[in-house]
Amino acid sequence: MLGELKEEVLKANLALREYGLVTLTWGNVSGRDREKNLVVIKPSGIDYSQLSPDDMVVVDLDGKVVEGQWQPSSDTATHVALYQAFRSIGGIAHTHSDYATSFAQACLPIPCLGTTHADHFHGPIPVTRFLTADEVEREYERATGLAIVEAFAQIAPLEMPAVLVAGHGPFTWGENPMEAVNNSLVLERVAQMAFHTILLNARVGNLPDHILHKHFQRKHGPEAYYGQKKAREG
Repeated sequence: MLGELKEEVLKANLALREYGLVTLTWGNVSGRDREKNLVVIKPSGIDYSQLSPDDMVVVDLDGKVVEGQWQPSSDTATHVALYQAFRSIGGIAHTHSDYATSFAQACLPIPCLGTTHADHFHGPIPVTRFLTADEVEREYERATGLAIVEAFAQIAPLEMPAVLVAGHGPFTWGENPMEAVNNSLVLERVAQMAFHTILLNARVGNLPDHILHKHFQRKHGPEAYYGQKKAREG
């Protein structure tokens, strides 16, 4: 079942390690089959070097295992909550990468200080609130997903494909699993740049809005002109 998506999700999970975004088994990637409303996700706690496509676990949008020999990632309920709320996304990645996690632990959004950030994220990377004791006790992982959704009440998920969970770490997403991983990589790099920029100048201001919007729109807007257009048929 979903053999192609399993291959895609495995490749994306292995890319987390290749990009230096995970330590040991601290991370996971999932992908969604929109037609079947099923999710493929990494199994919990298994070393990346031991993974094969057959190790990927298939769950439904309630988080119930449909196929697989292993327990799915402990963050599965968070992924499912995001797929339920953000219908346009097809892949989710979660890491504990150094700089993005540092901002999450400091409970600080990552400010947009330059055009590298603006090329990928339409504004500062938001940070969630802390979960309540009751939320942690009842449905911790699902509550994490709902706190992310709450933080995006006024934010378009595909214009801001990243979030910092307070005290925890980053989640990113995209149209497919590898795009979610690429967004994790970019997030870590802009977090590192922001950290060093603030060290150099603690009074630095945000990138002016007109430059922020220009850089984001030229790459992602309706009249985007960054990169190459697909060749016309014929």
